[in-house]
Amino acid sequence: MSFKMCMFIATIALFIPSILATDFIVGDETGWTTNFDYQAWAERNQFHVGDRLVFRYKPGSHNVLRVDGNGFQQCMSANGTVALTTGEDIISLATPGKKWYICGVPNHCEPGNMKLTITVLPQLGSPAVSPSPTQNPDSASAAPSTIVISGCHFAIASLILAMIMV
Repeated sequence: MSFKMCMFIATIALFIPSILATDFIVGDETGWTTNFDYQAWAERNQFHVGDRLVFRYKPGSHNVLRVDGNGFQQCMSANGTVALTTGEDIISLATPGKKWYICGVPNHCEPGNMKLTITVLPQLGSPAVSPSPTQNPDSASAAPSTIVISGCHFAIASLILAMIMV
């Protein structure tokens, strides 16, 4: 195999996980607001390490709090939890497992249903891990959601490829 071909394959292999990462707009075109079924939305998507959640809302109207399972059930955050408030809050999914998010504005989490729980799977291309007996298998379908795929990594990979091929 030629040196150029080896470099091409190595470059593509290096960028594939980044290229495959997805930005998920929470709630699709509805965004982060009251009276939306975020659990149904989450079940239509499959989240992996490297993906990002984008919470879009009018600043000052809502916020995003990362909570644990108890905080999710009780619609309460622990002391010291920092609220995300920009209206374009981006959360990188860095580790596999369950993740919980709520709106901390009074009456938005309950009864307004502004709460989201997701299961983050290992990064695409990484070895599969068997679920423990206490975990439920992921039932999310591969149905598409409104997503934004960053072209930055793809552009870098294309540039490197072009330089190698010259």
